[in-house]
Amino acid sequence: MAKEAVEDWRRKQQDIEVNNRKVEVYDGTQSFHETEWKKLRVGDIVKVKKDEFFPADLLFLSSSNGDGICYVETMNLDGETNLKRKQALEVTMSLSDEHCFHSFKVFIQCEDPNEKLYSFLGTLYYNEQQYPLSPQQILLRDSKLRNTSYIYGTVIFTGHDTKVMQNAMEPPSKRSSVERRMDKIIYLLFVILFVIATFGSIVFGMKTKHEISPGNYAWYLRPDQANIFFDPNRASFAAFCHFLTSLMLYVCLVPISLYISIEIVKVLQSTFINQDQNMYCAESDKPARARTSNLNEELGQVHTILSDKTGTLTCNSMEFLKCSIAGVAYGSSPTEVEMSYGEIAETTGKYDHKDATEFKRLVKGFNFADDRLMNGRWAKECSRDAIEMFFRVLAVCHTAIPVADKNSSGMPYEAESPDEGALVTAAREFGFEFYHRTQTTMSVHEYDPVSGGKVDRTYKLLNILEFSSARKRMSVIVRMEEGRLFLFCKGADSVIFERLSKDTGKACLTKTKCHINEYSEAGLRTLVLAYRELTEEQYVLWNHEYSAAKNSVHTDHDEAVEKASDYIEKDLVLLGATAVEDRLQNGVPECIHKLAQAGIKVWILTGDKLETAVNIGYSCNLLRKEMEEIFITLDNSGASASGGCSGEGNRMAPYEEIHRKLQDARAIISRKGTSTSFALIIDGNALTHALTSSLKNSFLDLAVNCASVLCCRISPKQKALVTRLVKIRTGKTTLAIGDGANDVGMLQEADIGVGISGAEGMQAVMASDFAIAQFCFLERLLLVHGHWCYRRIAAMVKHCLFCFF
Repeated sequence: MAKEAVEDWRRKQQDIEVNNRKVEVYDGTQSFHETEWKKLRVGDIVKVKKDEFFPADLLFLSSSNGDGICYVETMNLDGETNLKRKQALEVTMSLSDEHCFHSFKVFIQCEDPNEKLYSFLGTLYYNEQQYPLSPQQILLRDSKLRNTSYIYGTVIFTGHDTKVMQNAMEPPSKRSSVERRMDKIIYLLFVILFVIATFGSIVFGMKTKHEISPGNYAWYLRPDQANIFFDPNRASFAAFCHFLTSLMLYVCLVPISLYISIEIVKVLQSTFINQDQNMYCAESDKPARARTSNLNEELGQVHTILSDKTGTLTCNSMEFLKCSIAGVAYGSSPTEVEMSYGEIAETTGKYDHKDATEFKRLVKGFNFADDRLMNGRWAKECSRDAIEMFFRVLAVCHTAIPVADKNSSGMPYEAESPDEGALVTAAREFGFEFYHRTQTTMSVHEYDPVSGGKVDRTYKLLNILEFSSARKRMSVIVRMEEGRLFLFCKGADSVIFERLSKDTGKACLTKTKCHINEYSEAGLRTLVLAYRELTEEQYVLWNHEYSAAKNSVHTDHDEAVEKASDYIEKDLVLLGATAVEDRLQNGVPECIHKLAQAGIKVWILTGDKLETAVNIGYSCNLLRKEMEEIFITLDNSGASASGGCSGEGNRMAPYEEIHRKLQDARAIISRKGTSTSFALIIDGNALTHALTSSLKNSFLDLAVNCASVLCCRISPKQKALVTRLVKIRTGKTTLAIGDGANDVGMLQEADIGVGISGAEGMQAVMASDFAIAQFCFLERLLLVHGHWCYRRIAAMVKHCLFCFF
């Protein structure tokens, strides 16, 4: 109780500290004064300064930057450390000081409080005009202001109505199997105690009742003068008093103090984990942390590990490695998958493993080597115009932010994802340096192939069609200095290819697809680049429809915006594809090999495409050449059928296909027996059907009979559902490990959650039971600390119970 009270008090102190933080609030008399967060009310106008947290959900009014832009770090919300760019409405960005707010009156109509972090519907009414509100104008509580001196905002949600509080959930209570088993033993001992006490009190009552009878009279007990505890006339009450006395006398049968002893031992074991120098990462200065002491011994009983890939097995530090432009492949740097096989594909020449290590990465995020494109030599290529447009799309189609850094050789960038940062860095290295951004313009130093020098070019930014997991692409519409309108687009191959113009050359398309397959097989992450030139009439007509969709506040707002986006993102001209590598962390293959030798099964759950995930599986030793691979996927027709066709037969087709493939795979395994190792590979579309109530048992039976399981194109919710299925159906200890906010559900569903404090912030660590800095430390955490914690706790429980018996 004392330990729990101390932990509760610490949490209470944290709440008090947050509620009593100070923020400047407008008092209605042309000045700001400091007040506590807990005193904020909806409608208050606040001033938040650089590196301060937002005290509530705010509508962004204006900033110290004249263009109404600020930069926000949302690590506490979604786990991402990259800065997000927020944009104030043009009508409010002129509110530059406190005197402007005296006569400023607006009416805001918005949606009810909800947990959706990335959507917001609302309208601002000012001077009889209405202006649509979007997530770009919303500053969420617990995010931090960065790279901006100050901002002004008005409170729209406070306290439990804020989105961060709407997303908060009670963490699950986790207890180890040893404790649960010990509980059953204690319950059994309590039953034995009550049986002994009950039996003794019944016999005592029967004996007492006959004490005063002739022949049974015990003269030395003087039953004729007995008190209530030995009164033959009140034998039932005497028996009850004897029952209570027996409980007190025999209570030593139940080892209550064992719980306290175990708690003390667990705290000491947690200290061993925290102080282990072999699990300390000097690079990030982060040791291992046991965030709970209840699950130490569970580490020694892990049966299945479910792991994220990006940032967990890999470094989440992307490097631009290769590209394909106009059907020609460029880039000769070796990938990690190729180095693991000891040679490179013949198209780039053959190197052994030693040669491969000689490639030096001089620029962070850029590991490209090909003299045909570097230092302006691309101007001599046959497809010079396509290459120039390719680099221009890289330099303009993004939401990155240039950051002034005197210590850096080139312009560094803050991007929303490591992939995007690597692409903008690549454009800079190729001679297209993005260096300045405003609300409506983007400025680039471009290499001019005619003069051989740099020219400054400014693009007027008209629209940004942002990336989302559903769209799988992003686009920008820009006006060039000479007045031409262009749409630049980048996205997944499956999305871009279906939006290409019919005039796209088949030879270029076929070669690009071939190169994308090669990149994926080498474990690289690919994006396709395309563009479209627009006429003024096309843009004006579309922009009117798009603005109307953005301004709508009805329930099908998202569908209307997506429909408008699809209308303009078509008839694209293919430029090429990029290939970015996310390298494995040190020691990952060796760690997975040791875990497999210990009899622990490892599942990888990732959102990457199948080819990339498979090749990362080979490079990290999850998949091996001697394994027989079983693919459970839906083809395009099945996938489209599952998207919502009207016919009953069409809706059943994907389900029946997955059911048949599961049955066939189980038949193959039962026929070949244990002589062959199997690897199950399943994608997200197939998993949607495999997790249904009628197929999940068949899917799990197949999975547990395979040595390795790899789930690709999987959503965060599916990660949690798979983890829950494995935990409940197998009844054995599961461990989930991840590093990002999308892994939180999986970590909380598993018996043990291990968070990696990597490049995606601390969201996973905050939801975990144990925290480590690198995946390779998992080997020592399980095979050393888990083994000894389990043995010591089990021996302690056994010896204590024997002593009591």
